[in-house]
Amino acid sequence: MTPCMRLYAFLGIEFKALLDLHEGSHPYRKWIESYSSESFQASAVQTEDLLDKLSVSLTGEELDIIEKLYHQAMKLEIEFFSAQPVVQPTVVPLIKEHNPTEDRVIIFSDFDLTCTVVDSSAILAEIAIVTAQKSDQSQSENELARMSSTDLRNTWDLLSQQYTEEYEQCIESIMPSKKVDEFKYGHLHKALEQLSDFEKSANNSVVESGVLKGLNLEDIKRAGERLILQDGCTAFFQKIVKTANVHVLSYCWCGDLIRSAFSSGDLHELNIHANEFTYKESISTGEIVKKVESPIDKVQAFKNILSNCSNDRKNLTVYIGDSVGDILCLLEADIGIVIGSSASLRRVGTQYGVSFVPLYPGLVKKQKEYVEGSSSWKGLSGILYTVSSWAEIHAFILGC
Repeated sequence: MTPCMRLYAFLGIEFKALLDLHEGSHPYRKWIESYSSESFQASAVQTEDLLDKLSVSLTGEELDIIEKLYHQAMKLEIEFFSAQPVVQPTVVPLIKEHNPTEDRVIIFSDFDLTCTVVDSSAILAEIAIVTAQKSDQSQSENELARMSSTDLRNTWDLLSQQYTEEYEQCIESIMPSKKVDEFKYGHLHKALEQLSDFEKSANNSVVESGVLKGLNLEDIKRAGERLILQDGCTAFFQKIVKTANVHVLSYCWCGDLIRSAFSSGDLHELNIHANEFTYKESISTGEIVKKVESPIDKVQAFKNILSNCSNDRKNLTVYIGDSVGDILCLLEADIGIVIGSSASLRRVGTQYGVSFVPLYPGLVKKQKEYVEGSSSWKGLSGILYTVSSWAEIHAFILGC
């Protein structure tokens, strides 16, 4: 009963916010009014409170069973709605309308904090510090000379603090004095050239500091395999690679870390576009092969990938990202999806005329246009869709 009431209460509120109930002819007006009413919402909360109280005395094992039963009941309720016949064309799931002979779906994604829970630079720094502690105790003649663990940590802390402060200053410097009246991609692109110069300078500082010297490739791979990804990220990629080309575009200093992170999910089909460490006998030299360092580099890589596609089919592109570094790619893609809550991304985008629209209401609007025959996904519209989880992305692109 509890999952049923929670789902109906949720749907009632969502539908009420999106549909014009003043239309007397609306076929589901009474249903929506009933399940969005204050009394039903209160009943749903009351039922959940009762379940919580009854669960207080349960053991951990019993709670696990209750949780599984709850999820199963919710799944069945959702499947009930999904089983209803839909006679009109729909925009969801996106892949449903995909015809492999006519179009090519290409998924692009950022890596750090889009796919991961923590930034990869912090992971690489921690590997360097931990392995330096071992090196402090016994350094062979064949090992590359490197800083002590104490000096390395102090240097890394200084670099991190400096980057954060200068990044904020750079963001401030590219902001227009007032919000623009109309989205113009060219103006934003020009502003981000300054941010790109900053990112490249920051990478040069990291290389010159020597903090990335002496990392063992096997340690990097092990760290990648243990890297925690966002809930639902791996499952989404495991399914989408069967029907679409997938490219990961990242500022990450080490492509090996990314490849290892996805290898645990057996995702060897992903195309990784990132910077790379240089090695001497599997030990990093501290140098970086710089491929993708900035917003400008990212969008250029995005365009290069598309230009290398054959012209036998039209492309439908989706870009998933979380930061200012992704904004040009997000806008260039036919569908740009912002995951997370980056304040700087929204601030910069808003000042340059970009609209951030929650995915669900955005899809409802798109569906209305689609039924009328006027809808099409198109890049450089100035509209980006926001989500809070990979589950939303999965539902939109692949369905439940």
